[in-house]
Amino acid sequence: MRPQYSELPELLGQRIALLRARRGWTQAELAERLAASRVAVSHFEMGLALPSERTIVLLAGVFKLGPHELIAGTSYPMAKAERLPSVACRYTEVELQLALLRRDLVWLARLTDEALRRRVVADWQAKLAALSESVYDEDERAMLAEAQKALT
Repeated sequence: MRPQYSELPELLGQRIALLRARRGWTQAELAERLAASRVAVSHFEMGLALPSERTIVLLAGVFKLGPHELIAGTSYPMAKAERLPSVACRYTEVELQLALLRRDLVWLARLTDEALRRRVVADWQAKLAALSESVYDEDERAMLAEAQKALT
């Protein structure tokens, strides 16, 4: 008996293409984030190549998912899935620092000591400037520029 269409697993490549498209990234932009070639990303999406466990972990992190979330319900081989870690790094250093800045901005709004406020703002301005010099991702550069404006 043949499986019903609804019982067929989603192709992993289709899921990768969909997640990439939802973020508005080209294959080249995703490849840059993975330190892979655009051709490799194209082959993953077309089902011509299967991402390694390492690449699955990287893809999961880029898409802010756990590795098992990324492959759940797809055609990814169970034997390979069993070797995947349960978690992947989902956030960049910029995202972490901007979350900390948002927390500090709430605190600064209630602060009455103006000298301390100026010192904290100056520290954040220096930290954001240093981060801006080390970031190559255009989206992260834009987030840092927006954060720097919020401090003025």
